Amino acid sequence: MKSVWIGFLGAAAILAAGVAQAQEAKELAQKSGCLACHAEDKKLVGPSMKEIAAKYKGQKDAVAKLSEKVKKGGAGVWGQIPMPPHPHLKDEDIKKMVEWYLAHK
Repeated sequence: MKSVWIGFLGAAAILAAGVAQAQEAKELAQKSGCLACHAEDKKLVGPSMKEIAAKYKGQKDAVAKLSEKVKKGGAGVWGQIPMPPHPHLKDEDIKKMVEWYLAHK
């Protein structure tokens, strides 16, 4: 019985850590202005997080590719409106946000 409780507590700790990481990524996206153009489940100016996750699903280099797009900006992948560059953002913060976007299903 003791091992069941230890397993349960371990799983709860992992779940809580994941929720905390998602909340941190969402706060970073809000502070960085990302949520002005990207919503979780609908297209605004840019594609939704679900659309982004679906497009890059299974691509091993998706985090690196999208992190570079956030840092340098870009156009042509999702339509005519370009995404502005965000050179002031820390690479580690960009990675957290990109991983959060890609986790949407």
